[in-house]
Amino acid sequence: MPTNAIVKGSVMWNLWHGCHKLSPGCKHCYVYRGDAKRDVDSSVVTQTKNFDLPLRKKRNGEYKIPSGTLVYTCFTSDFFVEDADDWRPEAWRMMRQRGDLSFMMITKRIDRLMQCLPDDWGEGYDNVTICCTVENQTCADYRLPLYKAAPIRHKIIICEPLLEHVDLRPFDIGGWVEQVVVGGESGNESRPCDFDWVMDLRSVCVEHQVAFWFKQTGAKFIKDGKLYSIKRPFQHSQARKAGINYM
Repeated sequence: MPTNAIVKGSVMWNLWHGCHKLSPGCKHCYVYRGDAKRDVDSSVVTQTKNFDLPLRKKRNGEYKIPSGTLVYTCFTSDFFVEDADDWRPEAWRMMRQRGDLSFMMITKRIDRLMQCLPDDWGEGYDNVTICCTVENQTCADYRLPLYKAAPIRHKIIICEPLLEHVDLRPFDIGGWVEQVVVGGESGNESRPCDFDWVMDLRSVCVEHQVAFWFKQTGAKFIKDGKLYSIKRPFQHSQARKAGINYM
């Protein structure tokens, strides 16, 4: 069962870096913001020095990443970005070889999934969770039917940054979605997130017995019609204080 928190002891595996902005949620991408400070072009996708991280071993022959670890995968890119097509088969091979680890990735390119899967994928690797981002209703209406039909064993819907009211009712999320994660947008140019939108998503999750995680408020948060500016260090803690996580 997914947890309503960043998992302690987890590892970040950014095997390639950079991406191309695809949809409204990408407008103020945190990777682009960070790279701009270092004069790095985020639109150039490059393989990183940590590409083989899951297979690295200590001097005694044990893997550096211990068995049972959750590995957040490709969080400074999109695992299904076109530029990484030549590298992805080797990435799948490493995930298959490290069947004792759990890999989690987030994509806005669920429409590329089927052409990017390995030959032995079947109904999915049991140790791989593929999350799908839907930041507005247009993205939900396009991506979620594809996501629902996709052969993935573990599915999580990511509504972050949540840019408008998103109705998940048409997608009958009970039985195929393990969790819905919701969050506002961070950064100085962030767009507001309304608590009413968050609560409506929660109500759908409760109705269908799907786990719900209100991850962060974002920098601009509307509650009871009032706009609040919330500093970065408090965006996660204020979401926790709302006490609305479910399951």
